[in-house]
Amino acid sequence: MKNILWAKRMTAIALAVQMAWPAAAQTSSVPAKKQTARPQANRPSPTAALNERERAIHALNRLTFGPRPGDVDAVLDKGVDAWIEDQLHPESIDDSALNPRLAPYATTRMNPKQLAQTFPSDGVIRQVISGKRPLPEDAGSQLIYMVNVARIKQQDAAKTPAANGPGTNPTTPPGQPPVPDSLDAQARAIADGLLALPKNQRLAALERESSEQLVNFPNHLRPDQRDRLMADASPQERETIRAMSNPAGVVATELQQAKVMREIYSERQLQEVMTDFWMNHFNVYQYKNQCIFYTTAYERDVIRPRALGKFSDLLIATAQSPAMLMYLDNWLSIGAHSQAAGKNGENGLNENYAREVMELHTLGVDGGYQQADVTELARVLTGWTIAQPDDGGQFEFDPRKHEPGIKEVLGEKFYGTGMDEGMRAFEMLAHHPSTARFVSKELAMRFVADDPPPALVNRMAAKFQSSGGDIREVLRTMFGSPEFWSPKAYGAKLKTPLDLVVSAVRASGANVTATDALVQTLSNMGMQPYGMVVPTGYSEKAETWDNEGALLARINFSTALTQGNLGGVLFDPSSLVTQAVLTSLNGPRTKAIRPAETTGLDFAIALLEDATMPGEFAPNEEAVIRKETEDQNGAPVTPLSRLRLVTGFLLASPEFQHH
Repeated sequence: MKNILWAKRMTAIALAVQMAWPAAAQTSSVPAKKQTARPQANRPSPTAALNERERAIHALNRLTFGPRPGDVDAVLDKGVDAWIEDQLHPESIDDSALNPRLAPYATTRMNPKQLAQTFPSDGVIRQVISGKRPLPEDAGSQLIYMVNVARIKQQDAAKTPAANGPGTNPTTPPGQPPVPDSLDAQARAIADGLLALPKNQRLAALERESSEQLVNFPNHLRPDQRDRLMADASPQERETIRAMSNPAGVVATELQQAKVMREIYSERQLQEVMTDFWMNHFNVYQYKNQCIFYTTAYERDVIRPRALGKFSDLLIATAQSPAMLMYLDNWLSIGAHSQAAGKNGENGLNENYAREVMELHTLGVDGGYQQADVTELARVLTGWTIAQPDDGGQFEFDPRKHEPGIKEVLGEKFYGTGMDEGMRAFEMLAHHPSTARFVSKELAMRFVADDPPPALVNRMAAKFQSSGGDIREVLRTMFGSPEFWSPKAYGAKLKTPLDLVVSAVRASGANVTATDALVQTLSNMGMQPYGMVVPTGYSEKAETWDNEGALLARINFSTALTQGNLGGVLFDPSSLVTQAVLTSLNGPRTKAIRPAETTGLDFAIALLEDATMPGEFAPNEEAVIRKETEDQNGAPVTPLSRLRLVTGFLLASPEFQHH
């Protein structure tokens, strides 16, 4: 099986680099098979405990998004257990170096109201057009609004061409025939004029242009113009330019890009892993209605600060988040006998959230609840809604929408006490034994195995209950267990696309100045950040991601990364070798090299292997890499191109696909 995988991998990588050196190794293409089985070379002895180096590698693979060059030795110097304890207390870790990398994503620091007002939805723009909402006073915001007013009007006019008269076009003056490519020409002329100005004068010049000519402005530019404008622009200017075609999209893409940047560079790695875990557990779909304005605060203010705290606090905070209220429709739920029932076209009871909070957030599908419990919990949660959702309003309890009378959930009676009913219900769910088991199993699936040992799950559930749902204590129980440190768990989990992409960037030492290409790669692999439509979230299990198409996508990614074909991601093999000299001289392959008997390039390859693959690597696969990257047919191969190819093979290897 592994030979087949390697043949497929080598074919894809060789084809990708033919332009660099046409005589690259050629291998016959063989259909790929599934690779769920962990590579044998990556297994310690099944009967012996992990040694300290293996423990460090395992901890880095599971508690972080993958080790960087030098991380293994740093953890060994600190002590594996002490390092884990530090990660359990992220507040003790200095993460200030991350701030400059997050600075360009200004929307991630704004509240929902600011986002909704600055980057208006089409609904808000239509309110401006109808006179129900005034234009903002700020000149930059006015520009965004006016351009999008023109965009909506052009779209509406295009739907009713008869209203414009024959031969006219909403983007050209009345009575004049449309000019082919006129929009492109106009936009490119404007861009040339902006690029000729000093940087600090460009935004003001843009504000003086006709709104009609700026519709979809960035999409009409030549790629080189767009890249130059964006490279020279401030974060606010970049957001303004992008908002000319899709205002709300600016909010969505910046959140996605900032997420990947955090996961690559944050020193508080366990907190980011747990933030990703809980965002998936309490999934919301970013693109549903106003969720696009609420997801930023949902992750920043609800999930991340509580990722290692009490589960009950996290559950209630998600329930009161406008992102969750909007996503699962509870903000629309109205009691059948409430004061608001049947008035102003109001809808009735909505059970979506009540069902998912039991099935996916707390008890689990086999947690002992019935359909009657779902209906009763939905009645308890009527009135939990959002104030002014179009304007980024926050959670509010509306007593007029709350169902009066007695309800019964899981055998517990809830009397007519308004919002307190919901608070009681969430406390009951958070401390239920089924919740302890379900959440513990989900955590064990993320950190230990796709099918975690029942004995471990039981001990974690017991700690969950005895600690009042203290997430940090449950994790500490898991990280201290023999099951977590078992050789069977070492290198056994197939990485999800997110784990793979982030770990490859971290292992390669690449310098990331923009994450657009990485986010697009994740979308192509089927794991767009905040992009899971259904409330189940993305699967952790290998079977979801283990197929021929997924394997080829992983190979293509490793090739694009190491050949320098990902915009905003600079991989420099010579820099990686330098990092390896400084951090990985004690690696097993580097120590085994005898300089007197090998070339400097062989030594550099050994360093690359130790820097990017600190775990075991099969000698026969190492031999394949070296053979396939040698000069062939007399064609010259530069040392740097060979190092790029070697790193591409390493990141595409079965060992690297697992953690």
